[in-house]
Amino acid sequence: MKTPTLMIQGTTSDAGKSTLVAGLGRILQRKGIHVAPFKPQNMALNSAVTVAGGEIGRAQALQAAACKVVPHTDMNPVLLKPNSDTGAQVIIQGEVRMNLEAQAYHDYKKTAMVAVLESYRRLSSQYELILVEGAGSPAEINLRENDIANMGFAEAVDCPVVIVADIDRGGVFAQLMGTLNLLSASEQNRTRGFVINRFRGALELLQPGLDWLEQHSNKHVFGVLPYVQGLYLDAEDAIISQQTLLQESEQDSPQCSPQGSLQRRAFKIIVPVFSRISNHTDFDVLRANPLIDLEYIGPGQTPPPADLIILPGSKSVRADLRWLQENKWVPVIHQHLRYGGKLLGICGGFQMLGHNISDPDGVESTAGESRGLGLLDINTTLTEKKCVRQVTGILNLGQIQVPVKAYEIHCGHSYGKALDRPLIKLEDGHEDGCLSDDNQILGCYLHGLFDQPEAADAILKWAGLTQAHSIDMEALREQELDRIADIFEQHLDLHGMLPDEISARL
Repeated sequence: MKTPTLMIQGTTSDAGKSTLVAGLGRILQRKGIHVAPFKPQNMALNSAVTVAGGEIGRAQALQAAACKVVPHTDMNPVLLKPNSDTGAQVIIQGEVRMNLEAQAYHDYKKTAMVAVLESYRRLSSQYELILVEGAGSPAEINLRENDIANMGFAEAVDCPVVIVADIDRGGVFAQLMGTLNLLSASEQNRTRGFVINRFRGALELLQPGLDWLEQHSNKHVFGVLPYVQGLYLDAEDAIISQQTLLQESEQDSPQCSPQGSLQRRAFKIIVPVFSRISNHTDFDVLRANPLIDLEYIGPGQTPPPADLIILPGSKSVRADLRWLQENKWVPVIHQHLRYGGKLLGICGGFQMLGHNISDPDGVESTAGESRGLGLLDINTTLTEKKCVRQVTGILNLGQIQVPVKAYEIHCGHSYGKALDRPLIKLEDGHEDGCLSDDNQILGCYLHGLFDQPEAADAILKWAGLTQAHSIDMEALREQELDRIADIFEQHLDLHGMLPDEISARL
């Protein structure tokens, strides 16, 4: 018997596919349905690590949490991690296979589809429903041949599709009708209907448009989802500005006056947005903390004074080190340290803090080496073998020692005298990172350190936030998943939207 499957596709990237799958997953999980997320092909620099040490898209890990199942590499069998404007690292079922330029990957998709269908069949044998997320838009004409991410997959497994569009961008009816009209006849037939996302305003003013859409498309509108203010869920690629989140959070929180918010968010953290920044979800919990003003600084922007500078992870560390230099961050960092500020480097950012980064085999790009910032006595050699694993250990900041649970995703090995003062002692006997002799600089390979309140508090107190009261990211994530599930259940026609076998059980 075929496992019921529903695929959510979007008119654009960031239309709301990931969040819709997560919200539906939590609704169905609460109703006792054993459901799993699935994304055939994902392209993202923010990834998660499974228990077995495989790499999948961050969105699928979030969706697995929504469904209350353990993340598995079968939930995202093809992950592409861009390392240039035209090329990407190709990860199949959790393992790095190769680096390919765009045209070469286009030719490789037939091979990738074998892995996609293999993973889908395994999941189908274990779950009662598969919720599939598409990628980008199904109407990208130049990408339709050998498609594995959208309608190509839906046609291969013969599953129904719902298309979601973001009304906040404007032109929602053109988005939906244009997308539908660019599909083949069979693809149009398998499209059950639409969901409109991020609506602000009175629904009665939108109703004439909904009536027109249903009449001209012969498809149902299964719901209009409201714009959800101050939503804190793992973002896969889009970096939401702290200023926007502040405005939304303060609108939702009547006890926060402008004066109060300035007083509460007195601790300033800045993070450069590298061209290939990875795992910026490390800082989601900091953005959610009412005591912290975290600001991402993009190219051409002048970094403001801060208490803490964090150099984040990078998929192309030598290229992003050059980005840091070209955007005049080096004198900013030196001035910051002269005035007593603290500096933290994570993964690629940690490697940048050393004397030299060598890539003899051209793992990330052209073979060669780059001179680092010279702030820590370490050197790094990039290697083809990628370290991907979950870890536990003890964070050691002098008198403060707290347990940590984190994960590693990196190529390369660092060595040097600075590592004689390790920051973290891992349970497997290895050590990671270091603390500078003057107590101003921390560096390590571990992602996710701020997700545990104890570890986050220890690092923030080291950085100067004496009254650190960090948020439990796992508890916040659960709260937000329940919140969107409640909203979606109120605004969606679930009986019409879901496969009949599942709808009958609601």
